[in-house]
Amino acid sequence: MSPTSRGPRPPSDDLREPAAAPAPGAVPGPRPAGDCRRETNAATVLRTVLDHGPLARSAIARHSGLSPAAVSRQATDLLRYGLLRELPERAETAGPGRPQIPVDLHLGGVGGPVAGGVHFGVDVSSFGLVDLRGRLVGRRRLAHAGADPRVLPASVSREFRAFLAQHLGNRPLLGIGAAVGGWVDPDRGRVVRHDALGWAHRPLAAELARCLGVPTVRVDNHARAVAQSEILFGRPEARRSLVHLFVGNVVDAALGIAGVVHQGPGSAAGEVAHLPVPDSTTPCTCGRSGCLAATASNRALGEAAYRRGIVPEPDTFLVVDAAATGDRRADRLLRERARAVGRAIALLLDVLNPDLVVVTELASLLDPCYLEEIQGAAVDLSHVCDDPERIVTPHAGPAAMPVAAGTVLLSPLFRNPLQSLEDLAARR
Repeated sequence: MSPTSRGPRPPSDDLREPAAAPAPGAVPGPRPAGDCRRETNAATVLRTVLDHGPLARSAIARHSGLSPAAVSRQATDLLRYGLLRELPERAETAGPGRPQIPVDLHLGGVGGPVAGGVHFGVDVSSFGLVDLRGRLVGRRRLAHAGADPRVLPASVSREFRAFLAQHLGNRPLLGIGAAVGGWVDPDRGRVVRHDALGWAHRPLAAELARCLGVPTVRVDNHARAVAQSEILFGRPEARRSLVHLFVGNVVDAALGIAGVVHQGPGSAAGEVAHLPVPDSTTPCTCGRSGCLAATASNRALGEAAYRRGIVPEPDTFLVVDAAATGDRRADRLLRERARAVGRAIALLLDVLNPDLVVVTELASLLDPCYLEEIQGAAVDLSHVCDDPERIVTPHAGPAAMPVAAGTVLLSPLFRNPLQSLEDLAARR
């Protein structure tokens, strides 16, 4: 029996005649107007409980603007699907009548559904189980430097199956979200191009579904995944507008406006590896100099540290460890990189002027002094931003990548909860 066989089941009166499975990447046809209204209202109720719960139904109506009758109908559906649960122990009586029983998200720690998350890195991948509030129920890191990229999905899947066996318990598994660098087409479940891994037009979603025996697998670019995680679970400003910059072995970015992450034609948005960094003269493989990836990527940092004799091999984690143990040369190198990242962020601020810039960069995730370097360099160079607090690290901190990977699965669920679970049931 696959882990997903314990997932929430839809109410029998909502089941429709099953249709033929759509081709990969196919766009679903229009739904009847009543279904769309039901879906929108269900998403509103679910998001209101995420933001303010636990809440009684009357309070959901006040916060959401929906009628009490609409809230009652959608809460009943969401309870049946297992996304909400009642908390009778917290019932309140505000006068004559029945007690108000709050509802909350059905969380993974109390047997509620969870999403699996896999972040594919070049040298290190990470696993997570994420509940409906974006909190980790379990987490694991997998180092695989030097592994053959051609078989990496299969080998990571083997380790992830063992992780699920250890951490899932009796929780329903909604599906798997996978985040990976490079150009990713989430609608088709494909990695169009990942230069560092040598992947091209790789059907990663189908590959993982086959290896894991899980019917629902979604993939997306890791910069967009973190942006989705910030919009869904992070700071309120992220829902207005944000830019996320990912600086690792791969360097890319994502833009979110009014709660929607921009993908662009072919889902190719976010290519910033060759964004010019002011004052950088580092040569790039593209033939120019001063490109962001050549200046500030993990590979560039590791190689610079190795050349300077700071670490015995070109490994960014070793550089961070050396700085943490007091190596001033490593600290100086990390500050140099932080300032280069900050100068690149200044350009993004001036062009896009988002409410929030989220930066995922190893040293600043672990030590706020490097975030301060990024903030200072950005504010010094930017013409529109004089507030360093607009530049932050991900809300999940060092767990940002497994949480973001799980959000690849959870974000569509919060947008269309009933349809998502009906589709899940149909695939089983």
